[in-house]
Amino acid sequence: MDQRRLSVRAPAKINLFLRVTGRRPDGYHLLATWMQKVDLCDLLELTVCAEGIHFRCAGAGVPGDHNNLVYRAADLFLRTTQGRRGLASSGVAIHLTKNIPVAAGLGGGSSDAAATLRAMNELFDGGLTPDELAGLGMRLGADVPFFLADSPAALATGIGEVLQPVPPLRGYAILLVNPGFPVSTRWVYQTFALTKQDESSNLTSSQECVAGGADLGGCGGAIGPETALVNDLETVTLARYPLIERLKGEMLRWGAVRALMSGSGPTVFGLFANREAAEACRAACKPRFAATYLVAPVGEK
Repeated sequence: MDQRRLSVRAPAKINLFLRVTGRRPDGYHLLATWMQKVDLCDLLELTVCAEGIHFRCAGAGVPGDHNNLVYRAADLFLRTTQGRRGLASSGVAIHLTKNIPVAAGLGGGSSDAAATLRAMNELFDGGLTPDELAGLGMRLGADVPFFLADSPAALATGIGEVLQPVPPLRGYAILLVNPGFPVSTRWVYQTFALTKQDESSNLTSSQECVAGGADLGGCGGAIGPETALVNDLETVTLARYPLIERLKGEMLRWGAVRALMSGSGPTVFGLFANREAAEACRAACKPRFAATYLVAPVGEK
């Protein structure tokens, strides 16, 4: 039995901007979203074994079978590379330690899947190119290609698979507060499709809006009230969970430059130019919301 092992981190992300720009005939929504990786990470330990997929997770509420994206990523990789892998073994044991809240709008499942694909490609000498890995990632979820990419921040369009690297956010401490309940991404998009009328904004204007604001996190930049940080999906999630709006208001009162729901929610993030203010807000939120984290943007240094 080959005992090749690899430990990898899978970072969370926040959506600094998310506009729904249309819908394809197959039901998938078209997006323009500015995504930034942050240093809150899940941990994966992979060990090559003779055969089979042996998956376990240290964390409540995470399935341990084909319903988990890690399991599905491993299975997809092994099936796709059959006959072309440099390593004869056809099994893997994966231990996942969850730190990113589940169904939180932070991309934890997609990041775990991406980390699994990249790690297995290395462990098994799979020889898959970045484009081939991205193709596999798209079969698992629209956010997976972003986590497969090396860039810490990107503008994603299409259904999330068309990536344009942008400068990473700099100069801000990021406070994440998850209110403690999961939100189904599928429910949010289905509800959005039923309740949201077509808007005059289009993909081109959304791209320009995001790209124009992408460098505001650079040295000397400031994100203020005029900066186009918006999330179209907030209208759906806030209607059912008004606590999200209250969390945004609380972060702003503690000194956040901006506060926004990430992805389909329910996690709220606040951007703080003053770290002491961010730490004070974290201290105020942590007793009520266990999943409260003060993080930094990936690629800041």
